[in-house]
Amino acid sequence: MSNKIKHLQASSIEGISKILGDTGSGLSSSVISQYLIEMRIKDVDPAITKWRKLYHALINNQNITQCSNGILNFIKHAMTPTRYVNDISLFEHRRDELNKVLAFEGYQITEKGGLAKIENAMTIPEARAKANNLKTKLELRGAHNIIFLYCKEELLAENYFHSVLEATKSIFDRIRDISGIKEDGGKLIDSTLGGETPLLIINNFLTESEKSEHKGFSNLLKGLYGMFRNPTAHEVKIKWEINEDDALDIMSLVSYCHKRLDNIHKIR
Repeated sequence: MSNKIKHLQASSIEGISKILGDTGSGLSSSVISQYLIEMRIKDVDPAITKWRKLYHALINNQNITQCSNGILNFIKHAMTPTRYVNDISLFEHRRDELNKVLAFEGYQITEKGGLAKIENAMTIPEARAKANNLKTKLELRGAHNIIFLYCKEELLAENYFHSVLEATKSIFDRIRDISGIKEDGGKLIDSTLGGETPLLIINNFLTESEKSEHKGFSNLLKGLYGMFRNPTAHEVKIKWEINEDDALDIMSLVSYCHKRLDNIHKIR
């Protein structure tokens, strides 16, 4: 960066240092020392713990240079994608966590490991929304657009519980719109996809193989309703734990169902 960038807040530098120097998933002390040398940032306290060592070096560099260029360049250096070729999940984890802190300073780490300017976040939910963690991962999986229409606010807040609830509801709302039948759950599936002459079909419904596939899809939708729609609708959030991996898997399944519904048609 050729132009001098304004100071970062000390709290942001601390957050960055804790993420990159985290005991579990952060850089090792020797790697931190190596990167500081490579970026020509003085290691002012080489003997102390990892994140504090990094924090003191970065904030000292900002005080000396009167700008945050050194800090931002260190982040880019640490987040060079080629370092993560064999551990993409670690890259995404660090990127997500750093973006939540950097959002308050008006920056975001891109997929290429660079820095992009964004509008500053003012609140924690806004910073998490700007990181776009769950939404980005769903987009990378090629999730159906309808999921984003139903889950926009929940996704941006990374609210896994309500994201799954809204995503699952979207399937049954769509079947009601297509069929004109206003039931829900198993009754809706039986009325629209069930029987020997269903109202809606997902294929030509002529061969035994096609009929078996159709019946399997009907059972899949019933299973989705029973397993995810009912628990999320009737259990309080604290009693129905769901993490990001669970939400991604469930919503990928919901996306698959929507893609099959794209080709559904009425036969009566």
